[in-house]
Amino acid sequence: MTGEARAQRPGEPEDAGRAGESAESGGAEAPAVATASAVDIDPVIHAQARLRIMATLAAVPVGDELHFPRLRELLDMTAGNLSTHLSKLEGAGYVQQNKTYSGRSPATYLALTSEGRVAFERYVHNLRALLDA
Repeated sequence: MTGEARAQRPGEPEDAGRAGESAESGGAEAPAVATASAVDIDPVIHAQARLRIMATLAAVPVGDELHFPRLRELLDMTAGNLSTHLSKLEGAGYVQQNKTYSGRSPATYLALTSEGRVAFERYVHNLRALLDA
């Protein structure tokens, strides 16, 4: 009986039921889908690891930088994985790397560019708009 109830829910007849179902669920989902297509979600930022990097660097005050090992520690990422994602963000112009030396040891410091800050703020704004729709 349960199988029959599930089979009959979508349609009586089959085509009419599906149309009714899509009208019912589509009425609630259609605006969200339309809104999602209109909202610009930056694919460079949207990847989970890059989103975490951007959010962490956005918390660093303008003019300050974060030492690579500290960022790696905060995000619990391997150096290679972090470097790969930083290269993608740097290629987009969102992150700048400052390579220097601390004594004889190389040191890399990271910060968001002004373009990166604007892109992250836009990403957060657009994501909130999508979620609120």
